[in-house]
Amino acid sequence: MTRRAGSADLPLHGGRVPRWLADRMTRLGAVMAQAIVHEYGRDELLRRLAHPFWFQSFGAVMGMDWHSSGITTSVIGALKRGLAPLSGELGIHVCGGRGRHSRATPGELVAIGERVGFDGNALAGASRLVAKVDSAAVQDGFDLYLHGFIVSDDGHWVVVQQGMNGERKQARRYHWLSEDLKSFVDDPHAAVEGPGQGRIVNLADRRAQASRNAQVELLGSLGPDRIAREWSRLGAAPVTPPAAASPQLELMPHLAMPDHHDVRGCDVVTRRLHGNLAAAAANGPRDFTELLQVPGVGARTVRALAMVAEVLHGAPCRFTDPARFSLAHGGKDRHPFPVPTRVYDRTIGVLKSAVQSAKLGREEQLQALKRLDDQARRLERHATGPSVEALIDEERRQSHVFGGRSVFGWEPPPARADAGEGAVAQQRTAMRKP
Repeated sequence: MTRRAGSADLPLHGGRVPRWLADRMTRLGAVMAQAIVHEYGRDELLRRLAHPFWFQSFGAVMGMDWHSSGITTSVIGALKRGLAPLSGELGIHVCGGRGRHSRATPGELVAIGERVGFDGNALAGASRLVAKVDSAAVQDGFDLYLHGFIVSDDGHWVVVQQGMNGERKQARRYHWLSEDLKSFVDDPHAAVEGPGQGRIVNLADRRAQASRNAQVELLGSLGPDRIAREWSRLGAAPVTPPAAASPQLELMPHLAMPDHHDVRGCDVVTRRLHGNLAAAAANGPRDFTELLQVPGVGARTVRALAMVAEVLHGAPCRFTDPARFSLAHGGKDRHPFPVPTRVYDRTIGVLKSAVQSAKLGREEQLQALKRLDDQARRLERHATGPSVEALIDEERRQSHVFGGRSVFGWEPPPARADAGEGAVAQQRTAMRKP
């Protein structure tokens, strides 16, 4: 199978994920990974994590900021926490993370290798090389600060790492997959692609082999001090522009997220959204005998499950609009709406019940979720429904019913039209829990 690799450009955002959301992301991420491994195998989970559009959609359905750099850190962290106790069962291990955690990756790989039997030292070398290629061999203006290494018991792996450009307030995420990787320094990427942001130095291009050889020869014959003196003499010399990229070079998937924080109609493929909604309405009642194993599950939870089902079963072409999946469980910053914690908990409950039943040979609940996804694709060709803006407005009006919560606190009932924004702020403060 062809190697899948890609990148994503994201607005650079700071802040922390609140504990109440981080815990839910851990549980949902773990049970979704279990479902994918059960249905498709470990290698398929790695392939999906290596696809930038799927990764972004995965983070969005987990209630994280749908477009920001924080999705990378929070998803890697959630998977690391959630899959650690399941590593013996699934044979999947998550190493690394942000900052000091990224530097601990080689040691983690060696320790896991000693425990399960793969060559941890070789994988530690691969981890270092991947980081070096995207930080030194390819110099695109983004400084790496996060490195996640996900490896299976078979020694197959995926790397998700991210760099930042503080001046542009942007982050860039890089995805690597060990499948079909033959060299780290001779075209290891399917391509280096994205919006032009100045000259890029790419010593990992096969056309740069002569340059790499010359650099090694210079270092050996002249030494670093003489190289520095020669460079200072050439400081004013013109630089020859790099050669144009080969038109035959296959473009890797590249995701470019917008700067605006609110979810807009232009961010969502509406026919797909209407397909999700129609599938939940049409398939939900028929499958209640399989899905309604958790008390309190109703139409709103089934709607969220329809989007979760697509992340579990959808083809790569279905994830070009990651914002759509934020309509399942909202976002921590109230975009597109506060996280409906009651719906979120019921989603986790249904998936956990389905996975546990499947382990015992009872596939009915997992198959009911798959039918939701199948139905959505069939219905989207002619389904109609509310606009994205209307759906978000209605969700915000009902947010207090669903246990809506954000970094600003619990969502209060809507204030009277004549009460003004001050009353809304007072209600939100009163609803906030310690």
